[in-house]
Amino acid sequence: MERRDFLKTGAGLIVGFTLGNRPAAAAIWQPNAWLRIDPSGHITVLIEKSDVGQGIWTGIAKLVAEELDAPWDSVRVEQAPADPKVYHNMSTGGSGGIEGSWDSLRRAGAQAREMLIAAAANRWNVAPTECRAVQGAIAHTAGNRRLGYGELADDAAKLTPPDPAKVSLKSAGEYRLIGKPAPRKDVAAKVNGSARYGIDTRVPGMLYAVVARCPTFGGKPARYDAAAAKAVGGVIAVVEIEPIPRPMNAAGGVAVVATNSWAAIQGRKALNVVWDRGPNAAESTATLHEAAARQLAGPPTVVVVDQGAAAAIAGAAKAIDAVYELPFQAHASMEPMNATVDARADRIECWTGTQWPLRIQSVLAGLSGIAPENIVVHNTWSGGSFGRRGQWDYPAEAWQISKAAGKPVKLLWTREDDMQHDFYRPLSFHKMSGALDANGAPVAWQHRIVSTAIRETFDSPEALRDPKNVARQELEGAEIPYDVGKLTVDFAPLTSAVPRAWWRSVATSFNAFAVECFVDELAAAANKDPYQFRMDLLRRADVQRQRGVLRLAAEQAGWGKPLPAGWGRGIAAFFSFGTYVAYVATVSGAPGKDLRVRNIVAAVECGTVIDPDSVRMMIEGAANFGLGAALTGQITIANGAVEQTNFDGYRPLRMADAPSIDVHIVDSSEAPGGMGEPGVPPIAPAVANAIFAATGTRVRKLPLVT
Repeated sequence: MERRDFLKTGAGLIVGFTLGNRPAAAAIWQPNAWLRIDPSGHITVLIEKSDVGQGIWTGIAKLVAEELDAPWDSVRVEQAPADPKVYHNMSTGGSGGIEGSWDSLRRAGAQAREMLIAAAANRWNVAPTECRAVQGAIAHTAGNRRLGYGELADDAAKLTPPDPAKVSLKSAGEYRLIGKPAPRKDVAAKVNGSARYGIDTRVPGMLYAVVARCPTFGGKPARYDAAAAKAVGGVIAVVEIEPIPRPMNAAGGVAVVATNSWAAIQGRKALNVVWDRGPNAAESTATLHEAAARQLAGPPTVVVVDQGAAAAIAGAAKAIDAVYELPFQAHASMEPMNATVDARADRIECWTGTQWPLRIQSVLAGLSGIAPENIVVHNTWSGGSFGRRGQWDYPAEAWQISKAAGKPVKLLWTREDDMQHDFYRPLSFHKMSGALDANGAPVAWQHRIVSTAIRETFDSPEALRDPKNVARQELEGAEIPYDVGKLTVDFAPLTSAVPRAWWRSVATSFNAFAVECFVDELAAAANKDPYQFRMDLLRRADVQRQRGVLRLAAEQAGWGKPLPAGWGRGIAAFFSFGTYVAYVATVSGAPGKDLRVRNIVAAVECGTVIDPDSVRMMIEGAANFGLGAALTGQITIANGAVEQTNFDGYRPLRMADAPSIDVHIVDSSEAPGGMGEPGVPPIAPAVANAIFAATGTRVRKLPLVT
């Protein structure tokens, strides 16, 4: 299934679902599925989204607390249980956590507020219109009376909840929490060590396991020494597990089960597996480049839009051509994949960090034949994801091993496992052609995308017979906002055995590089300033918000002001996931010659801001994430296997290389957009364009430093 299909699931309003409007004697009142209030007045917000480090628990709790008019220090947060009968929108991804909760979660808070007002009005025998919610209490506006939420909880529990679609919501001018900084609800636990991630799980009787997987994708074990592995102290069993085909895409291999993780890892080393590398052993980065060259020169399989750009280019005063290349990228989250599973004959319990707990529940149901209601998924905090924990291979493997061992098993992936058995960002190539008239105005734009399509990893052979289905996740961001005359965009697939999937910002991460670098190339060919050139091409009414972030970033960066010799500024802007982001990057040096990114100035327009500190943190994190990929990140293939094994070969951004980042937020009354991903796409082209400004040399291939 496609990622966006999950994100749309359960978008309908279900805040009216009441979990036991409790009798008067109840200690805790739960007016709906997202909210509990205890007699002391403490408020617990149940969060259906996954915490993968992005701060979503704080943002969603703010939505509820704002409409409830609750003091922020009285609000607690808790992971909602993975119950599909109650929560229909538990998927986390596509930067849709706040965007998808904006209306419904505010209404959950407002529903409880209206019930508390009604309870107080009944107690005082006055009209509800004479009462209002004020920071954790209901006040009688005509008198000097006040009752805390905890005092009213039992009375409110006796009332029929109002229709959440009909409750009134605050106007922006009434906000106490939305738009203002507030302490994050997850920080204390993460600082003091009480936070529990998937890798921290401990259950009674638990064993540990690691899996030896074939380095070559699609290979399998030919022979191995189980006796040698069992001779290692602490090793309990050696279990061969079968591959699980798409969409789970579990590789299979040989699992070593032990009483502790060290014994399992040492036992795996003793296996001395000889691999049957299968049909993909000849694939390499070189063979993929050769295939890409053929696809760039040949006919497309899908034409997205064709306004006759080729003919316009042929007759233009000046034509410009470029080919851009971006490598496979790993997710490389700090916490490697792991899952603890207790598989029994009639029930399964799973503890793991995941973006999609309900999908894991359904996957395990399908594999085991056990009804979903007898499968419990405990969604823990995750030490990073970037799309990787939107997969289901690691819980499926843990289920296989626990079933064979007959005991709870914690499956651990080492850093090497994580690096070499990821679902990578696609390898992509972009053939760009453009043309200018005699006055330097664009008259045509042609973009051929060639990439290792994500859908080839997940879809059935029948679905892959449709070229449009193959192409559908490779095209985001290719239909540009600029008025460039005749536009043609098409696609040709690059077949590969390397598994790939959603990497932070998906196709926009590579299409933005091609688009925003090529706009700069056209500006240079027209002998025009790249900032003003963009502004001149953003003429449509629907792209004025992009003009706004470009203008703000340029102003704050001092665009046009002198720089030291050998320094340069570059600009790029992109719209994705409902949000506009522009960067101005300042660099010195050149690739291979002490290249340094000195400063990033960012402008972001994400609609209504829930928490400005969170917006800044997300932009800073996304910029550094994207910068690491642009500077040094790449996955290469030899003999059908990933060559990089750890952070020495796949080098993340180091603290010494991180630039200062200055974030500016545009005030907006629009509905919230996403924030997890939109900061990634424009960073690489901004830096590449800055390198051109500093050196006169165009960057068309990433990473910049190899």
